[in-house]
Amino acid sequence: MIDRYSREKMASKWTYQAKYQAWLDVEKAVVKAWARLGKIPQDDADKIVANASFDIKRIDEIEAVTRHDLIAFTTSVSETLGDESRWFHYGMTSSDTVDTAVALQMKDSLELVIKDVKMIMESIKKRALEHKMTLMVGRSHGIHGEPITFGLVLCVWYDEMARHLENLEQTMDVICVGQVSGAMGNFAHAPLELEEYTCEDLGLKPAPASNQVIQRDRYARLATALALLASSIEKFAVQVRHWQRTEVYECEEFFAKGQKGSSAMPHKRNPILTENITGLARMIRSYAMPAMENVALWHERDISHSSTERFWLPDAFVTTDFMLHRMNSVIANLTVYPENMMKNLNLTGGLVFSQRVLLELPIQGISREDAYRIVQKNAMKVWEEIQAGRATTDENGESLYLNHLLADEELRKSLSEEQIRECFNYDYYTKNVDNIFARVFK
Repeated sequence: MIDRYSREKMASKWTYQAKYQAWLDVEKAVVKAWARLGKIPQDDADKIVANASFDIKRIDEIEAVTRHDLIAFTTSVSETLGDESRWFHYGMTSSDTVDTAVALQMKDSLELVIKDVKMIMESIKKRALEHKMTLMVGRSHGIHGEPITFGLVLCVWYDEMARHLENLEQTMDVICVGQVSGAMGNFAHAPLELEEYTCEDLGLKPAPASNQVIQRDRYARLATALALLASSIEKFAVQVRHWQRTEVYECEEFFAKGQKGSSAMPHKRNPILTENITGLARMIRSYAMPAMENVALWHERDISHSSTERFWLPDAFVTTDFMLHRMNSVIANLTVYPENMMKNLNLTGGLVFSQRVLLELPIQGISREDAYRIVQKNAMKVWEEIQAGRATTDENGESLYLNHLLADEELRKSLSEEQIRECFNYDYYTKNVDNIFARVFK
């Protein structure tokens, strides 16, 4: 089950309460900065910091008249203050408050996503170490290729997640900026130090240059980072879905006692969690498009970005958080069937060893073209016999492919029986697993 506390924690970052509290935090930081600069009385600043508050119901009432949410907010807060309210929102424009506050919300939310990514990486690492040498068949184009291990598959996942972690940490640096630069970003009504002190207080960096808004390429960087992350998580989910196919059945999602798979077919055990993750990834990727389209605002700004951000920012964060926790649960509880992995590895009668034989022949002086011809000729015989329903091993348990190679007079002129049999040794394919693990899990 998904950790409900975690889900609610992310959602709480994007409530009306959280939004207005972030606005208030920014406004109070600006007031303190004005006082630090000696531009407003310290006593008035202290009163604002101590007493300023808001009431969501009152904000709604005022906005119904003003049709302006920031003015409704500042009016509501001013009603909780005395004469010192004249310094509240002094020298600022709406986006100074809103965009700097959204930076705080994005920062808090991205910290949770980064924590989620680290959680998944730990789960992947644990399962990778568990199955470091669990043999399975590698597939390209969905077709059997050569032997690998399940641990190596998970190494690839871990390495991919490490790149996302680095990207998200870099993205954090890109989005954690604030502004108090005024209506056109020209600092006509406030010194640069006001912005610097405000951002320092809030744990942000000042945008080196801004107009009336924080530039939306920063937001687009966030949206694309989340979209890339979601795409990799979907990739992992699709692999699990394939492994759970009845004719493959190498892994499956944990199926709890009392769980039901189908209302009509009692035998069904469906990959519902990973199918859900596939759908969620589609949604998260869809948010990247409006975020990128928001980059091209008119001149110093318009508000075409505002309506989309009210949707995609909270939805992207909440959905990503949910998806990551769901995938972590899938990985941590994944049921793995090594016996079926080995059965599938032997499904093609030894064909997975074809390249090993191919590479031995040039060493014996055979041209690449002749070597390929000899190896493929025998491989095609095996395919034909499998299609005809012949068993993939003989009565002695030896593979069809090995038998054909041993009987090939042309091949035997170059390779002895011992050399051919050595080509069917699984240890050859796992000799560098430890070295790969050492590189991935530094």
